[in-house]
Amino acid sequence: MAQTGSHPLELKSTAEISKIRRAGHLLQRVIMEVARAVDVGVTTLELDRLAKSRIKEAGAIPAFLGMYGFPNTLCVSLNEAVVHGIPNKAPLNEGDLLSIDCGVLLDGFFADTAYTVGVGKCSAEAERLMQVTRESLELAIAKCQPGCRPGDIGHAVQTHVESNGFHVIRDYTGHGIGRHLHEDPKIENFGPAGKGKRLMPGTVIAVEPMVAVGTGDTEVLNDDWTVVTKDRSLSAHYEHTIAITQGGPEILTLAED
Repeated sequence: MAQTGSHPLELKSTAEISKIRRAGHLLQRVIMEVARAVDVGVTTLELDRLAKSRIKEAGAIPAFLGMYGFPNTLCVSLNEAVVHGIPNKAPLNEGDLLSIDCGVLLDGFFADTAYTVGVGKCSAEAERLMQVTRESLELAIAKCQPGCRPGDIGHAVQTHVESNGFHVIRDYTGHGIGRHLHEDPKIENFGPAGKGKRLMPGTVIAVEPMVAVGTGDTEVLNDDWTVVTKDRSLSAHYEHTIAITQGGPEILTLAED
């Protein structure tokens, strides 16, 4: 879930990072099961129920459910929707682009991840949008070294996205994460390298490029949640929870070995 509020940054101990990693392992299992269930005719409400069931079976809490009043476990953002889409009973169609965003709270700590998947066969433009967005996340994670600054991360995203003819969403950002879903600092997907305070080992952040084919300008629908591109162009969204350690970045939202 893109940042909508924040708590002050807290550096995490090794034990605390281990707890976030456990939450991240669970979250990755859930979101990959949801992604595999995506198909023509499936509804996003069915996907939401699947995610809620799996999270509760594991003894965790769906992080988004009730957060700021959000009504569901998953944010499901379809085609021109960028983030914060609400699950519903409409069946998915061939060629749709679906961004699935999910968070869990386990043993007092949050993890957050997002993944975009195509429904059946997608257009070449949609496939390229997903590829470039994934690559921008990988480049951003590579910048998460001890002493880096938020601007280094955002600059890596913006440079790759714009060099491929797409645009970053500027109205929503990544964020710190830990005991709270949203902590400082904001992790923007644009801007100059070198901007912001240095991020030291023990910092845990959610890095989440949101990318559009069109201008990147957004508006919120009448449901007061769903953020869409103003020009209704396609959007994609990928996210991982990252720990900055002495040895470099560690992706905490990966499947357990």
